[in-house]
Amino acid sequence: MEEWKVALGRKALETGMLKDPQWLDRLDEPMPLWVLLELAFTLIEKLDPPTISYD
Repeated sequence: MEEWKVALGRKALETGMLKDPQWLDRLDEPMPLWVLLELAFTLIEKLDPPTISYD
């Protein structure tokens, strides 16, 4: 497997985007849609967290 893919996988583990280290052995396999959706929603929540009214 290419080193750049492994580096991306390690970075994803360090940042918490991937939670299962076994993905490092399967970086060339297709990712299930639910995993992609979970990542997208996590990113959305971090970039635009829900606002809380202080009234």
